[in-house]
Amino acid sequence: MLTQNEYFDGKVKSIGFDTPDGKATVGVMEAGEYEFGTSTHEYMKVISGSLTVILPGTDAETIFHPGEAFEVEEGQSFKVKTTEASSYLCLYGE
Repeated sequence: MLTQNEYFDGKVKSIGFDTPDGKATVGVMEAGEYEFGTSTHEYMKVISGSLTVILPGTDAETIFHPGEAFEVEEGQSFKVKTTEASSYLCLYGE
């Protein structure tokens, strides 16, 4: 079953689905700056474009390009900045 998600006045949209390993979303972010909170462990992989990310516990910006990924633990928040429409895959859980 597919679910639709929309955040930040429609500037971030995703489609949620179930995989054999758990829940996942595929989404697109318009150019902008966003802050996300996690309710579970998240593994986020860039599909197209690039994401500049500030991970929890640091002030350093790290740029992730297509094929690169980062992880954020449950109960954390992280900041994302992109200068172009960028797509991602997010896997939830362990």
